[in-house]
Amino acid sequence: MKKQNTRTFKLLAVLFACVLFIQMPAAYAASLSDLKKERSELEAQKKALNNSLEQKNNELKTNQNKQQQLIAQLEQISAKINTTNHDIAIVKYDIEIANQEIAALEQSIAELQEKIDQRDALLRERARAIQTGGTVSYIDVLLGANSFVDFIDRFSAVSTLMDADRQIMREQKEDQEKLEVQKAELLEKKKELEANKAQLEKLRASLEAQKKEKNKVVDELEKEEARLHEQKEAIETHIDENIELSKELESEIMAERRRLAEIARKEAEAKKKLENNAASSGKLPTVSAGTWTRPAAGRYTSGFGRRDIGPIGSKNHLGVDIANAIGTPVVSGADGVVSYVGTMNGYGKVVMVEHSIEGKSFTSVYAHLSGFTSSVGDVVSKGQQIARMGNTGNSTGPHLHFEIHVGGWNGKRSNAVNPLRYISL
Repeated sequence: MKKQNTRTFKLLAVLFACVLFIQMPAAYAASLSDLKKERSELEAQKKALNNSLEQKNNELKTNQNKQQQLIAQLEQISAKINTTNHDIAIVKYDIEIANQEIAALEQSIAELQEKIDQRDALLRERARAIQTGGTVSYIDVLLGANSFVDFIDRFSAVSTLMDADRQIMREQKEDQEKLEVQKAELLEKKKELEANKAQLEKLRASLEAQKKEKNKVVDELEKEEARLHEQKEAIETHIDENIELSKELESEIMAERRRLAEIARKEAEAKKKLENNAASSGKLPTVSAGTWTRPAAGRYTSGFGRRDIGPIGSKNHLGVDIANAIGTPVVSGADGVVSYVGTMNGYGKVVMVEHSIEGKSFTSVYAHLSGFTSSVGDVVSKGQQIARMGNTGNSTGPHLHFEIHVGGWNGKRSNAVNPLRYISL
């Protein structure tokens, strides 16, 4: 940072020297030799200024490389989040199965408890009958027989009652033991369920931490981009306000601009030819896990924030650009409803889709299209084709301009957010 400030101060000193030189009294240029000297000094100052601008361009390239590294880190974090989402889905499925098994076990226990309660009532009723009739034992019943036939009948009845009692007590004991086993199984199932819940919460916490990490990387990217453009705008503002170039110097600058524009035009034509021949131009993009997915296949060419647009300065770029051949499929970034299909100012042909995600509303915008494959009111799924990539509106080449707005489209686009918070490119 200290080195960059030193370079900036040196550049401003050169610019200030240019201003002082241009504003010198005419008396200093009275002779031809003085004019040649002034021209020589102006050329030297121009050389120094060009050197300073070249240093700034090198700093810009270094900064762009850093941004590419941040984007690579962002893609790695997105991959981790997708993996975590998959793990959470598996745990949720296991918990659902466990709940079903516990519900079935509780029903079985309830039925068994009802049988035990019925047997308890029968035993209590028999005990009350014995208490009401006095403390008569099975021996007294047998000795009270009037005859041998009566004794046999009484003996058979007593044996039947004793067998029944023993059977009831045996079943009672077995059912009680079975109940205890089932209760133990229920407790174990609940214990496993709680462990699964704890694991789920841990996964959720990990996901939230990764989301924060992703947002932090995006914030660093935006901060770096803003700082870069702020420095460049400061230099451009200083040049616009304090330097009046001579006609000869202005002519040279305009010639250089025309040369660079011609180079850019040829590069754009070559790039367009390569993009039109790209094998992936007619393929749908891979649909990623999670709520959002990238809207088109192609090369990521421009990010969110302030953007240099050549000799006329810079502007605020409220989305991201994906370059590919005309006709490349454009898909919906998330589940939603198509709310607008038509032409809009510099956007050219545009489609808008409204989304409702976790209680919040979003609007996604797809601009510079060549044609549409959807209509207003269509319910579309994430990854479903809605249009074709084009070069309509204020566009310098075939590409898709993609925006995400929190809430509805408000015209001023004041609620636009960086799409890299939701998608990977």
